Amino acid sequence: MDLGVRGRGYLLVGGTAGMGLATARALAADGADLALVGRDYARTKTAATELAEAHGINAVPIVADVTVAGDELDVVAQAQAELSDLAGMAVFTGLAGHQPSDAPDEVWDEAFQDVLMGTVRAVRAVVPRLVERGGGTIVTTAAYSIHSPHAGRSAYGVLKGGVAVFTKGIAKAYGGSGIRANCIAPGVIETAALTEIRAMMAEARGLPYDEALETLMATDWGMSVALGRPGRPEEVGDLAAFLLSPRAGYLTGALINIDGGTDF
Repeated sequence: MDLGVRGRGYLLVGGTAGMGLATARALAADGADLALVGRDYARTKTAATELAEAHGINAVPIVADVTVAGDELDVVAQAQAELSDLAGMAVFTGLAGHQPSDAPDEVWDEAFQDVLMGTVRAVRAVVPRLVERGGGTIVTTAAYSIHSPHAGRSAYGVLKGGVAVFTKGIAKAYGGSGIRANCIAPGVIETAALTEIRAMMAEARGLPYDEALETLMATDWGMSVALGRPGRPEEVGDLAAFLLSPRAGYLTGALINIDGGTDF
């Protein structure tokens, strides 16, 4: 499917690894120009160079941290200056808060900045640019755990729920200005960190490599997943790229689960 994104520019916050980089690859394959935001210069530069060389697009590396107030304004300004047409943004940041509800204030404060405010700041900064353009698209990232709160990840789940509510609010507030905003809720996605866990579990428990993570999900994490496996970053990337594209033209305000049929 041609996504219709050729010549359009997209800003991907957290676009240098995992689901964000997978989204970048899906968009670049159809000719979109990209601004990739990451905290590590080498990784950000490498990702941008790889995409530019592979697909002949303009890929701009931007080093910033949207959990720091003010960085988001510079990020959006640079993306708009270096992309011919800033048509949308996706945010893939927010990993803190994997502690129980009785964690001290500093844990909650860190999660608040990382999981919720990083997304809020980035969206808040890009909306005026998209309104001025006459419309655009926004994709944010929640998690399947907002449907099934886990006692050991309380702050993370609470604040990912906030991301979903915030996104719905943006969709309702700016739909008349041509802005579509959708939120995805991934389940267990096998990014690099989980691939490392797969290898560790296979060695430690004598399990077949191809079954180690699946066994861990079922026995240790108590998860029932219809497809019986973790998701792949490119599966999430394809969904996010579609939502950013004109192909999803009548889809807004949605919370879309991509979790392999996880039983909440």
